[in-house]
Amino acid sequence: MRIEQLGEGTPEIAVVAAIHGDEPCGVRAVERLLAESPAAERPVKFVVANEKALERDVRYVDEDLNRAFPGDADADTHERRLADALAREVRDCTTLSLHSTQSYAEPFALVDTIDAVARSVCPYLPVSVVVETEAESDGRLIEYPHVVEAECGLQHSEEAAENAYDLICGFLTATGALADDAEPVAGDDCESVDVYRLGSPVPKTEADDYEVLAENFERVTEGEAFAAADGEELVAAESFYPVLMSAYGYENVFGYRAERIGVLES
Repeated sequence: MRIEQLGEGTPEIAVVAAIHGDEPCGVRAVERLLAESPAAERPVKFVVANEKALERDVRYVDEDLNRAFPGDADADTHERRLADALAREVRDCTTLSLHSTQSYAEPFALVDTIDAVARSVCPYLPVSVVVETEAESDGRLIEYPHVVEAECGLQHSEEAAENAYDLICGFLTATGALADDAEPVAGDDCESVDVYRLGSPVPKTEADDYEVLAENFERVTEGEAFAAADGEELVAAESFYPVLMSAYGYENVFGYRAERIGVLES
């Protein structure tokens, strides 16, 4: 785990990259921002979390770090020990955790619940969607207070690295670490953000070939085919919004069902 700091003093703001080693967009954005060294109104801690997995370009070494919290300093697995150390590093910090996905090219935010931090931060990020994940947060960093997770775009894409940079800048502006007129600044801010609540996962049947027919965040109506396994279509028993749906992003599920529950405004 590598730790860098911008500004002087004890940080109460943190940015975490490389929870998953095959998602390098956050690391690239962090290194870009640190190289620019903008003037910090408040100190910020930057954490490159799973360096071992990052070096190997794999999601994890022993187990998924984002399912291993709160961790254990004496655990047998690398990620469970790392989860304990990372949790201590970001304790008492308002934290942005950066990820990428195989399912959706546009950036969006995730929070455990819509709380004061979500309401104060998410409208200032360059996103149009925030997902409340409380039902599926067990073992994830997002379960901790004051953590916002961001999916930056498609895994290993240039766009995801650019989006990660803009997300960091928006987050640091929202938390007062960068002045509103500081360089660099994020893109469009202060817009309303659609809020979805994550529901149950959509399981995969055993098959050799998978396909997703629905678009993420676009409503699937009852009776509509939304995915296929070996050419056999899966039909919605009831209407839902697909979130993080992809053919091969997860081993045992296509993604998640969700409901749209409102908007956040600045």
